[in-house]
Amino acid sequence: MTEAPPKSAARGFRPGVILALILAAVFSLSAIGVLAAYAPELDRGDDGRDHALSRSAIGYGGLVSLLREMKRPILLSRGSLGGGAADSLVVLTPPLGREEEGLDRLLYGPSDVLVVLPKWDAQGDPTRAGWVRGLRELEPGNSLSVLPEHLRIGLALNRREGAAPVRLEGARNRRIADGAEVERLRTLSGEGWTPIIVDGRGEALVAVHEDSGVMVLADPDLINTRGMNDPRKARAAVALLDELGATGGGVVFDLSLAGFSRPRSVLRLMLEPPLLGFSLCLAFAVGLIGWQAAIRFAPHGHARRAVALGKKALADNTAALVRLARREHRMAAPYARLVRAQAARAVAAPPRLSEAALTAMLDRLAARKGATTPYDALAAEADKARTASDLMAVARALNRWKLEMTRGHE
Repeated sequence: MTEAPPKSAARGFRPGVILALILAAVFSLSAIGVLAAYAPELDRGDDGRDHALSRSAIGYGGLVSLLREMKRPILLSRGSLGGGAADSLVVLTPPLGREEEGLDRLLYGPSDVLVVLPKWDAQGDPTRAGWVRGLRELEPGNSLSVLPEHLRIGLALNRREGAAPVRLEGARNRRIADGAEVERLRTLSGEGWTPIIVDGRGEALVAVHEDSGVMVLADPDLINTRGMNDPRKARAAVALLDELGATGGGVVFDLSLAGFSRPRSVLRLMLEPPLLGFSLCLAFAVGLIGWQAAIRFAPHGHARRAVALGKKALADNTAALVRLARREHRMAAPYARLVRAQAARAVAAPPRLSEAALTAMLDRLAARKGATTPYDALAAEADKARTASDLMAVARALNRWKLEMTRGHE
């Protein structure tokens, strides 16, 4: 003889466990969707390249941290700039092979624009994330290639051998700051370009294009993280930005040219105003639908056959024929006799009594039990029935009379 399995083994999952699994699945799917929508903004971007998120030697993360510690307004932009940045200095660090359309859109906006030319080509350090090694200096022609063609016409990028301290001077030989040593300092010259900041020799470190107003910084070592631990370079980098107009409106570092743009996404659009309210209402409606599916408000409705079987089919067809012929009221008298027979069987009346004797006996019993209406009156009402409504009234009266006679026992 085999033993019966325990009750716990025969029972399925508990409702609480199923509900917990469903909630965990919904939360996980929602979290994946939100993270996918905001993944570009969650990227730290510390990949060693020359942009504002990079903390490597050729990146500008050190300058960003310095300005933040000085409580200066800083914005790391991942998309198009609005009118709120009109008073700010926008710093562009286009890499080699930059996107033409994106750079043109940023160059000719309402803000003052400073383009920092690239100088170094470096490889990432496989042992330290975000670090670089093997710095290789770019040729002047490669550095100028990040500018649009109409800005490159007549512009020359000069470089100086060796390393020497750099003195920053503004208009009319006004000293701005004494910077640290810069290796192979680069300067600008060309027709249609006006120097804004020069070194001690009068060569342009920052020049502005006379037609477009675009400013270009020749050497990124003046503001990048390389050597930022020297206080002289830190002061010189801040002074350079202030001289170019960053004192009042702050500094905006563009990240879109480095590939950290904020892409358009339908999912992101659904998670931000003004469509956030619609998304919340939709989620609430889905939750209500799930709740209704899990907990019903009425018993399950069982499907019925289109065509009944056996006696039920015969009764349904007969009733349909009677209804079609509009003879429902003719059933009142037979129904009265049927009720009388049921009452007689319930009170154990003798089977050989005549109809009159049986009716008299039932009326006596009914009067003894407190019935208000005798059977003769009910039978007369049944004979007078002419409509379906009359039939229903007679049936209710007969049923009430039978209950009074039998006290609910048949």
